[in-house]
Amino acid sequence: MNGVLLAVCWLLSEVVSAQPPGKEDLRFDSLPVAWDEGIPLGNGMLGSLLWAKDGKLRLSLDRADLWDMRPMKGLHRKEFNYQWIHGQVLKKDYGVVQQYFDSPYNDDPAPSKIPGAALEFDIAGWGAVRSVRLELADAVCQVEWVNGMRLRTFVQATRPVGWFRFENIDPALVPELIAPKYEGVVDPSARGNVAGDDLILLGYKQGLVKGEPGAPGHGESGSLVYNQEGWGGFSYQVSVCWKKTGLHTVEGVWSISSRFPGGKIPGVRVSEGVKEERKADPSDEARSTTAAALRRGYEADYRLHAGWWVTFWSRSAISVPDPVIEKQWWLEQYKFGSAARRGAPPISLQAVWTADNGRLPPWKGDFHHDLNTQLSYWPCYSGNHLEEGLSYLDHLDANKPNYKRYTKLFFRSPGMAVPGVTTLDGTEMGGWVQYSLSPTVVAWLGQHYYLQWRYSMDRVFLRDRAYPWIREAAVFLESMTRERDSLGHRKLPMSSSPEINDNSLSAWFPQNTNYDLALLKFTFRTAGELAGELGLPEQAAHWKRVLSEFGELALTGEDQLMFAPGMAYNQSHRHFSNMMAIHPLGLIRWEDGDKARSIITHSIALLDSVGPGAWCGYSYSWLANLKARAKDGEGAAKALDIFARAFCSPNSFHLNGDQTKSGYSGFTYRPFTLEGNFAFAAGLQEMLLQSYAGFIEIAPAVPASWQDLSFKSLRAEGAFLVSAVKVNGRFSEVRIVSEKGGATRLKIPFAGGYRVVSRKGMVVKDEGDGFLKLRAAAGGEMVVKSE
Repeated sequence: MNGVLLAVCWLLSEVVSAQPPGKEDLRFDSLPVAWDEGIPLGNGMLGSLLWAKDGKLRLSLDRADLWDMRPMKGLHRKEFNYQWIHGQVLKKDYGVVQQYFDSPYNDDPAPSKIPGAALEFDIAGWGAVRSVRLELADAVCQVEWVNGMRLRTFVQATRPVGWFRFENIDPALVPELIAPKYEGVVDPSARGNVAGDDLILLGYKQGLVKGEPGAPGHGESGSLVYNQEGWGGFSYQVSVCWKKTGLHTVEGVWSISSRFPGGKIPGVRVSEGVKEERKADPSDEARSTTAAALRRGYEADYRLHAGWWVTFWSRSAISVPDPVIEKQWWLEQYKFGSAARRGAPPISLQAVWTADNGRLPPWKGDFHHDLNTQLSYWPCYSGNHLEEGLSYLDHLDANKPNYKRYTKLFFRSPGMAVPGVTTLDGTEMGGWVQYSLSPTVVAWLGQHYYLQWRYSMDRVFLRDRAYPWIREAAVFLESMTRERDSLGHRKLPMSSSPEINDNSLSAWFPQNTNYDLALLKFTFRTAGELAGELGLPEQAAHWKRVLSEFGELALTGEDQLMFAPGMAYNQSHRHFSNMMAIHPLGLIRWEDGDKARSIITHSIALLDSVGPGAWCGYSYSWLANLKARAKDGEGAAKALDIFARAFCSPNSFHLNGDQTKSGYSGFTYRPFTLEGNFAFAAGLQEMLLQSYAGFIEIAPAVPASWQDLSFKSLRAEGAFLVSAVKVNGRFSEVRIVSEKGGATRLKIPFAGGYRVVSRKGMVVKDEGDGFLKLRAAAGGEMVVKSE
């Protein structure tokens, strides 16, 4: 009941913060011994992992923009265009396409994300570790030894530095700065996109680590600097400096700076309010950054850091009676706050926690836009972290000129397309071309612009960013669908469904797949809606006319969504591409009546019956969202539980394969990627609050056994913030705040009567059909309690 009582406090007192309870902290009685089990710290630009290697305490250091940006070898040949590939498909001469455009991604190590460095501390003779704890509330990792020695370390939330402080140590500790191994003998086992290629294959000249034991500061102190040249004029610098601040205390600070030709960090849009220090760094920036930080001191930086996290945690909170699911949600929120930040690159496959094993990260640590980046930002909307979510859209907007170059080069079409697999600046990397060069990638990305608009109701964003993106996508997709099928409906020249039939010729379909068709329909429907919202009737009418020229989604006779006409859902697969119309796009909604409910129910049942043989962890996270849309709380909770128990490392990282080998997937490997983590958070939020159907529904999909639950400030479409408390199986209180003003409807959650106990700037009307109609001024709010 403690969680419920806390929730009541949230509703009754404005001064109580929604901080994560201490029980949700990560706790271990020994140091992790693998990089992908390390304690994660980060601020969107910098990240670290704390673990032990060969008897030493290790901090793996990373920066989000450390990239080898060389062009993919052999990709940009004269045949690099959609029409040529289509011709090869029609001729059934497809091997050459795979050779030209699929193989380079597998055969060449770069372009790729690259690691930073590591700090090591010799702890031999320190004895046993008593505890390792990641304190979520202030994002600090604390390690205590039985002999009383202690380490506290954090990555500062608002500045590009990481801190460590050792207490009660004797003798004084001196860190060692470890550079990645870029020269030497290649490990023959280190090949492939899953395991990661050996760093030596990049061909870099090994950078040097230099020490300056006499500076900066005063007393016993020192510093180390590592400079590394990358490809094409790119370089980065890692700096660490430290000093003794007490008889048995050492404080130190580290930083990484990057330097790109031309000075600007690719793919990063520096927005209003972002500190200047997040812009491109000169060659010696890391060293000057650490020196300045050491002069400020640990405590000064900690106060700013802790304050940022207090604000972050105040945005939303959840309490549910399932301890596994609740803890995982808090950990996902923590990782999101550590990995998403405006002024930094968006969340890539591993974000700021690149592999520290002498290899490139799984799948090159790149930006996969056929699922991975999209799922990573699902939770920011209802989770009330729109500001962090804008880091994604800032990146996409910054790369628009490059996307238009790609559109003209590859598709030879107007408008704008986006590659499905990209570097930091949005340049295409190849790979299985059905997905890495799919024409509908731009449409799925467009949904995030739409969601940002719907959840914020920011009309400037709508006018300047959301509609321009959707309009460019619509212009492009209208051009790409000039062909007509036998019924006269618009179609793509060839279509695909990630990643059905892998990269074979049979992965191309002559008719629109349900994946592509759902995205096409979403784009033109949304273009019409947004044009109308902006008072552009001619454009709205045009997009609605184009929308009317597409056919219907392919269904079996049992109302099951197919992959494509002629191919039912007949194989287990990690990517639920045929289900896009249900979630995330919401083209088929439970609220639309019996036919829609039949499609949703039977499609999910088929998914379950075919089974999870080829699923990954993120499949279960997505399944939870799907089942929540089907109002199946038991099924959604089961999917989340399996994800948390079977597919995560002890530090909560998503490892893709079934780590328990319990039959939840045929994959039992462990490549780390983040999208499954964040889709998990979105799944629980979807169980607790839905607003996609034009009204607010509280707890639409929770198990019957969840008698006590609460949440604070989950965000609904229309920019409404919703808080609720359920005690002993009955909702006792609901609070709704309107940020921007406007109207919505609330499905009444109370089993019996209710009363409006307070209302400010909001008109409430009971419509007599189980709904309250709300009309609010900006800042309006109400509290409703059960009788």
